[in-house]
Amino acid sequence: MNKVKLDKQKIINHWIVNSDDDFDTMIALFNAKRYSWSLFLGHLVIEKLLKAYFVEVNLDYPPYMHNLLRLAKESKMDTTDDLKYKLTTISAFNINARYDDYKNSF
Repeated sequence: MNKVKLDKQKIINHWIVNSDDDFDTMIALFNAKRYSWSLFLGHLVIEKLLKAYFVEVNLDYPPYMHNLLRLAKESKMDTTDDLKYKLTTISAFNINARYDDYKNSF
């Protein structure tokens, strides 16, 4: 079976452009004091940049996942304990923020 040729730069650009757009939205939400939604978008910004990095390093399509620490590990990124903690915390917030009781308690 022939595999579709990967256009590495096009895919990387896709993730970066979308991340930049989400970043602008994140800032607008922050300025509007919509903090939980701003943080939710912040997770997407980081996720998309990690996916761009994944493509750069692995020369393959990124996996369908939202776990930032796993994306970093699968991108062969050096991760300090501090970075591991931060990526895990951001991922946990992103999952829990789907529930209003958690989001409102934040």
